[in-house]
Amino acid sequence: MSYLLPQLQSGWAVDQAILAEEDRVVCIRFGHAYDDTCLVMDEVLAGLAEKVKKFCVVYLVDITEVPDFTEMYELTDACSVMFFYRNKHIMVDMGTGNNNKINWALDSEEEMIAIIESVYRGASKGRGLVVAPKDYSTSYSY
Repeated sequence: MSYLLPQLQSGWAVDQAILAEEDRVVCIRFGHAYDDTCLVMDEVLAGLAEKVKKFCVVYLVDITEVPDFTEMYELTDACSVMFFYRNKHIMVDMGTGNNNKINWALDSEEEMIAIIESVYRGASKGRGLVVAPKDYSTSYSY
């Protein structure tokens, strides 16, 4: 499903994607197109991209091709989804302890849309940390 979403091929392209958006959330999935977790997340993101296009844009970044952000954002997981708004990283409190990124695959478009909406509402009010609409502390085991 990764072929349905725009892919950023360089660190410069990632920076420009984050800098260029003034009014929408930038959702970036860092990972590999061949990874099972990323495949599930890519399917969800591809399904919701058209529905959220007024307030969010979704990009994919292969961390092998673009290793520039691996150390900066601690991208050690197979799949990581991060949010940015007006050149600022927006953290999401999901009850898991890691507020910087979502590092598992959500299999529900509705849940992901709800998270993106929460990020947009909070970020547009100037918040750097937003609370997810659902607590995921017991949903996923690591």
